[in-house]
Amino acid sequence: MLIKEYCAENYTYIPAAINNGANRIELCDNLNVGGTTPSIGVIEESLAYASEKEIPIMTMIRPRSGNFIYNDIELRIMESDVIEAKKLGIDGVVFGCLTPNNWLDEEALDRLIEAAEGLQITFHMAFDQIPTTQQFEAIDWLSEHGIHRILTHGGPRNTAINENLEQLRKLVNYANQRLTILPGGGVTVDNAEELAKQINVNEVHGTKIISLPEENND
Repeated sequence: MLIKEYCAENYTYIPAAINNGANRIELCDNLNVGGTTPSIGVIEESLAYASEKEIPIMTMIRPRSGNFIYNDIELRIMESDVIEAKKLGIDGVVFGCLTPNNWLDEEALDRLIEAAEGLQITFHMAFDQIPTTQQFEAIDWLSEHGIHRILTHGGPRNTAINENLEQLRKLVNYANQRLTILPGGGVTVDNAEELAKQINVNEVHGTKIISLPEENND
C-alpha cells in the first residue's frame, strides 16, 4: 500500500484529508514559507482527531522562515518545541539544520535528535540544499543517527519532480532501506502512484496528494 503523507497547514483540512485517504499527516503552519511549527492548540486538536482514525502525525519543528542555519537561541526554541510536542503525544517530528556551507549542522541535529528520542524523525527539504555530491554522505550520517526519513524533491525546488527521478532513484538505492527517501514537491493525486513506481518507494508527500472538497493549497 502506498503511504500518502498529506502536508497540512493547521487543522482545517485534516478531517477531509484523512477521510479521503491520507495515511499520515505532516502538520505545519505557514506553508507559504515552507512550513513552521504549529501551535500547541493546533497540535492538540489534530492529534485528537487523527488518533481516533489511527493516523500518525508528524509535526514541523521550524521556528521561522528563511534559511536552515540556526543560532543557539533558535535551537533552544526548537528543542523546547520538540519536547512539548512529545508531551502532547505526537508520533514524530520534522526538522533540518545546516551549516553556512550547506552541510549538516551535526551539533544542532544531535541536540534535537536527543530531545526527540522515541519519536519518528524526518529530515526535511533542507536536504536539497546539500550539494548533490555530498548527499550520499549525508544519508550515512542521518541513518547512523536515528533519522527515519529524508523528505526530498531530488533537486532544486524550481525544477519539476519528473526532472529529478534519476537522482531520487540514486538516493533510494544508496539508502538501501537504512532510512526512507520520501519524495515531495510536485507529487499530486494524479501522479503519486506512477512516481512511486518509477522511484521505487512506498511513501509520498505533498499538499495535493489527496483530493479535497475545497482546495486551498499551492
